[in-house]
Amino acid sequence: MPSNNEERGELAGQVALVTGSGRGLGNHIAKALIAMGADVAIHDISEEAPAQFGEFETLTAAAAALRVNNARTTSVVGDITNEATVAAMVEKIEADLGKIDILVNCAGGDIGVKGKPNPNDSLHTAMEDVRIVVERNFFGTMIMCRAIVPGMIERQHGSIVNIGSVNAHYGLDNEVAYSCAKAAVIHYTRCLANAGRVHGVRANAISPGPAKTARFMATRTLDAAAMESSVSLDRYAEPQEIADAVAMLCSPKARYINGQVVRVDGGALLFPG
Repeated sequence: MPSNNEERGELAGQVALVTGSGRGLGNHIAKALIAMGADVAIHDISEEAPAQFGEFETLTAAAAALRVNNARTTSVVGDITNEATVAAMVEKIEADLGKIDILVNCAGGDIGVKGKPNPNDSLHTAMEDVRIVVERNFFGTMIMCRAIVPGMIERQHGSIVNIGSVNAHYGLDNEVAYSCAKAAVIHYTRCLANAGRVHGVRANAISPGPAKTARFMATRTLDAAAMESSVSLDRYAEPQEIADAVAMLCSPKARYINGQVVRVDGGALLFPG
């Protein structure tokens, strides 16, 4: 008869941390990893943050909802731009679940000091907004990796998936700070992949197109036809479609994929490179 680990899937026995996973895309990624057998630590900026768009009452409730198929979960709260806070989060996860095998950096976002920057272009965005957006996306990703990846290298095993954005791949006239921060995340992923390659530690990135998360649905004026199409790929993504791509990159099926950027956008951006 198969063991409990075999029944749970190909990530059984591995510990994953998904930042920004109390809600939204990160929560879908956490679910996908649990479905493949991983034990998962979820994270948000505060205990109450998952309630903002009605997904969960608290981060603790979000973690409890993930406990299926004998999976273990825990939750951590903190600002990923604060190195001491990140170190404390990692210590708690390792005490609760064990050493971290998989890191998915999903926390970030396009919010400045008082919401979305306005103006939000190349020449007029307030620098205080630019700094916050870059810190939350690029610096936060780097700090998380600096706290966790050395342990992966020491153990000669690990997988990192950083979340970029399709905005990072072309010039545009809005959300410029966010786009540049995500472009930095993508290039940092390549540098990280080079650092880990001889140690069996892989780093890849996903650049999602727009996905129908609770926040997206609550804050955007939506094109109903594009949103509801069941055949065309010229539509908004289901969050699970992004999560599935992340889970694949974390899995043994991707054991020879390193330093790559996968645009999960339905083919919206079709160009070489």
